[in-house]
Amino acid sequence: MARSEDYLDYQDVPRLMTVLVRDQQTGEYNAPHTHRHGQLLYASSGVMRVATPSGLWILPPKRALWIPPHVVHDQLMLSPVKMRSVYIEHEAAQRFGDSCKVVEISPLLRELILTLADQSIEYPQEGRNAHVVALILSELEFARTLPLQIPWPRDRRLVSVCTAILDHPEQANSVDYWADRVGASSRTLIRLFQNETGLNFRHWVQQVRLAMAIDRLDKGHPIGHIAHDLGYSSQSAFSAMFKRSMGESPREFLNRE
Repeated sequence: MARSEDYLDYQDVPRLMTVLVRDQQTGEYNAPHTHRHGQLLYASSGVMRVATPSGLWILPPKRALWIPPHVVHDQLMLSPVKMRSVYIEHEAAQRFGDSCKVVEISPLLRELILTLADQSIEYPQEGRNAHVVALILSELEFARTLPLQIPWPRDRRLVSVCTAILDHPEQANSVDYWADRVGASSRTLIRLFQNETGLNFRHWVQQVRLAMAIDRLDKGHPIGHIAHDLGYSSQSAFSAMFKRSMGESPREFLNRE
């Protein structure tokens, strides 16, 4: 079968694993859809924003999102993207869990994915390709996961607040400010954040800033600039938040990579 850019052509391929190869431009949007397979949503270059009914993720090239079978998701391209997305047959996918999670893409895993992406959809399964597939599964099983989910609400008032914060995470507006903007009491908004996202207001904003900080670290932005752009009073305040969340400082995070 010739290689295709339509994900529907990958649903019934008689292979344990296949790779979708597609390049997309800034602003392109893939409407909500599902797969019968598990999916490692990965781009070898560029940044995507991915949403499911329960959360939102920002994915730079060193990260990928594991999406279990049948989970509805969409994709928005935040820059030109070279998508190299891996589909894994349902039974094999079960070993990677039944919830979405961000995984680090090691240099080895990246090269393995790109190697399989160079093959036809129905590639020969023996020899080298069999080893590549086995290694991808092994690398995925031991890949580090990162706590980068931004839980997403359903209540229209809270969606309005969360969307505005996502667009301008540097603004330090209070719950009282947002309650007034959406016509709700502060107590109602506090309750909604906890009930619909599992986080209080402050921690939800912190999660947004953490996801954006990692994206900017990946792009090589100076730590001091990131701290300022995300609304922190100092680089040390930003670094303290980062270490509490990630277990290491921004510099340690960069050096480990």
